[in-house]
Formats: sequence, structure tokens, C-alpha cells
Amino acid sequence: MRIALCGGTGDLGAGLALRLTRDTDHEVLVGSRDPEKARERATEYERELDGRDVEGEIKGFDNAMATDRADVAVLCVPAYHLADTIDAIEDGLDDTIVVTPAVGMRREDGTMHYNPPSAGSVSALAAAAAPDGVPVVGAFHNLAAGRLADLDASLDWDVLVVGDDTDAKATVGSLADGIDGMRALDAGPLAAAPAVESLTPLLINVAANNDALADLGVSFH
Repeated sequence: MRIALCGGTGDLGAGLALRLTRDTDHEVLVGSRDPEKARERATEYERELDGRDVEGEIKGFDNAMATDRADVAVLCVPAYHLADTIDAIEDGLDDTIVVTPAVGMRREDGTMHYNPPSAGSVSALAAAAAPDGVPVVGAFHNLAAGRLADLDASLDWDVLVVGDDTDAKATVGSLADGIDGMRALDAGPLAAAPAVESLTPLLINVAANNDALADLGVSFH
């Protein structure tokens, strides 16, 4: 498959780009509002992989062009940029699955709190913003982006996948399963997204208050 990482120049985008290229045969496209920044970051990711004797080509485009070429578009952007990003790429979303890992959060009294939008969850917000007929899946919410981008770090994480389109969920689940140390779990329809998204501020708070648990994720046994 061809995977567009819109907003793929940050830590989450870096981790997904590096690990998808290293661990799978998928073609990875890095997107950004600034195509030159996307190309620069794509080149940096290729150098990182080359230094580890991993062959792989990563290309950079503006978000709309990356999406137009993709089977799956992962929107690696904060919740407050999500609707604008979907608006910018909507013309290229025919036959494309939209994936959102974004979570609404706010910091208060030194603690992270879940702060969902009026739609009930960021995943629901993405579904409302996407064109009719475009499947939206919530996934990759609970990943520690810094650890994900560190190829020296091993993973033992479950990825909770929510969505109303069974085939789209299966496609995104297979994408997550292809990354070493990840296991996709079906967490239900989009209506279940608040429970999944709310885990992220909990994990941040646990990591912040326990030195031995920095960059933790979730794993179900």
C-alpha cells in the first residue's frame, strides 16, 4: 500500500515513517503544508535508515499531493489542526482511508486532562469533517512518539483501532501489525473512541510521575 503521513515531519510521523519503511513493504509519503520541509524530512529519514543498512525510499510532498497518491492517509497533526487538514486534502480522498491518532487534551495544575471536542471525540470530529463515503479510522493514539522514532528502542505495544467500516479497520490493523512490536486490537466502532483517546493523557501522567515508565504504551494480556 501507499501510506501518506500528513503532518509527517513531527515525532509521530518520523516514527511511523521509519518503522513502516524498515519493517514493511509499504510505500511511505511524508506530507506537510510546506512541501520543501516534507522533502527535507523525507531525506533525513532515508539517511537514518541508510545508516542502519536499511534500503527504502521515502518521498516528501505537500499534504494534498501526498494524499492524492495514497491508499491510507494518517493525519499526524494535533486535534486543533485536524479539520483544516482534512479540508486541505479532501479532493484527494477518493478511495483513501483516513486515520486519525489525534487526542484532545489540556494541561491544568501540572496534569494532563482529556479534553474532547463537542463531537464527542477527535475521531468523530474527523468523521464529520471528511467527505461522505470516506472511511475514518481512529488508531495510533496511545503511542509514545519519542520512543516510536527511536529505532534502537524495542516496542511491545497494542494499537487500539476504532471505526465503523469493518474493511477499513482491518486495513489499518494490518498496517499496525506490520510494525515490529505492535499488535492491532479492534476496540469497536467510532462511538468507542472517547475511551481509547482518554488513555493518552493517563499514560502521559503516569510517565511524568514515574521515571521508570517514561515512554510507556499499552499492552493487554
